[in-house]
Amino acid sequence: MNTSTIGTLNSPASSIATNRVLRNTYALLALTLLFSSVTAGITMALNLPHPGLLLTLAGYFGLLFLTTRFRNSGLGLAMVFALTGFMGYTIGPLLNAYLSLSNGPQLVMTALGGTGVVFLGLSGYALVSRKDFSFMGGFLVVGILVAFLAGLGAVFFEIPALSLAVSAMFVLLMAGLILYETSNIIHGGETNYVMATVTLYVAIYNLFTSLLHLLGAASSQE
Repeated sequence: MNTSTIGTLNSPASSIATNRVLRNTYALLALTLLFSSVTAGITMALNLPHPGLLLTLAGYFGLLFLTTRFRNSGLGLAMVFALTGFMGYTIGPLLNAYLSLSNGPQLVMTALGGTGVVFLGLSGYALVSRKDFSFMGGFLVVGILVAFLAGLGAVFFEIPALSLAVSAMFVLLMAGLILYETSNIIHGGETNYVMATVTLYVAIYNLFTSLLHLLGAASSQE
């Protein structure tokens, strides 16, 4: 990298742009988490059934495609809320199932608290340390793909042990994804706050559900 490029990356204009992406990302992330919580609450109150694995995957990937397609327009914001609202709907029946257990509220609150601590801790570390975690990109892509396929295998072949292993893998992978994406924003690798929001939301969603699964399994074995 030549000195002119370094100067560009460290220029006031570049810093302002990065700060704007960070600010917009966290603002939109907060709104989408709130909206997702509302849709989950409505689903729980109405006791709606889970849409099922196939419909969940179709809805997620379809809305993710539309969000990516319109990420540079106002329609992209609508797609973000459609995606996160849909994911909130899918988590409602799961929460109802856990809350029906004797220690369900404790499990949910522990998973929620753990998710918050991990997200805030790792995001804060990436922001304060300013370390570049771009080297994790390839590993995360491969790891998430392997974990996703293993998760499908655990569902179709009904292998509880594999399902738990996948949840543990997702906890580690989503922690890495939070570090990676936050670093990516800081260092100018991600300049679109819509896509940054979606990435962090997905990390939080998977981290929470994976922790909930692991805590539930540990509790049932006691």
